[in-house]
Amino acid sequence: MKRNATDRLFTKLSDLVLKLKLLLRRGKKMEFLSAFENGFLRIADLFFAIKPQPVPSIQLLKNCKIVSHRGEYDNRRVFENTLHAFDMAKKQGIWGIEYDIRWTKDLQPVVIHDPDLRRVFASTLVIRQTTLSDLKSKYPLVPSLAEVIQRYGKTMHMMIEVKKEVYPDPSHQNRVLKDLFSSLVPGDDFHFISLTPEIFEVIEFVPMSTFLPIARLNFYQLSNLSLQNNFGGLCAHYLVLTEALMERHHKRQQKVGIGYPRSKNSLFRELNRGADWIFSNDAIMLQKVVNGMVAGPTP
Repeated sequence: MKRNATDRLFTKLSDLVLKLKLLLRRGKKMEFLSAFENGFLRIADLFFAIKPQPVPSIQLLKNCKIVSHRGEYDNRRVFENTLHAFDMAKKQGIWGIEYDIRWTKDLQPVVIHDPDLRRVFASTLVIRQTTLSDLKSKYPLVPSLAEVIQRYGKTMHMMIEVKKEVYPDPSHQNRVLKDLFSSLVPGDDFHFISLTPEIFEVIEFVPMSTFLPIARLNFYQLSNLSLQNNFGGLCAHYLVLTEALMERHHKRQQKVGIGYPRSKNSLFRELNRGADWIFSNDAIMLQKVVNGMVAGPTP
């Protein structure tokens, strides 16, 4: 088993090198950087998957807070960011869900990652060019934010990713969000997260501790921003969040969200390092690992 994992590691590395060479030859700088980042992170996943880690204490395992990234989906039978995907996570006792919001033409927030439906539903329909009623009539699987809050509010923690897009009427849109979240407690029931934290300026009805920047390779910049603005903490891939950086935020009573462990060893490593939230595309698998360890060996 370990030999097979090692083989996969070197295969991934070889594939990445070939892909990067092709992109450089074609002069595609941005594609090169994206391919390098994504490929490097996949290789890191394989490395930590085969690297043994100490078993976390029972208390750490009991306190483990796993966040299902866009729900549990395969985009064939169950689609990301849908009620079905979130239900799958809820049934397994997963602590939280992460989802994305975008705005329709009539300024209603809906839960979807992309600006259009091309990738998930094979449609050219653009969210900001479509009213909520038209969207729901054609693609009822796309939930409104109101539906998601009503279904999961107070029962699962919600990490809501705010996408970078034009806000044609910020005051109105802020009021819409305020009304929708009025029954929930910021920080206790939900957080707003974003790759572009300047978008947080639009949201005025929650304390600054509700906001969590998502760092990529700009982790020091966003770490400083989070500390300066008294945000709730920082989210990033586990590879870029060093223990020193995590401790920096913990000393200021901020929390750290880690993405995206894909194995038992990766999970154990992050729990032992003090990660507060575990964002994962394999949340059910990780939750079963935690449940099994807490339950102990079968008599």
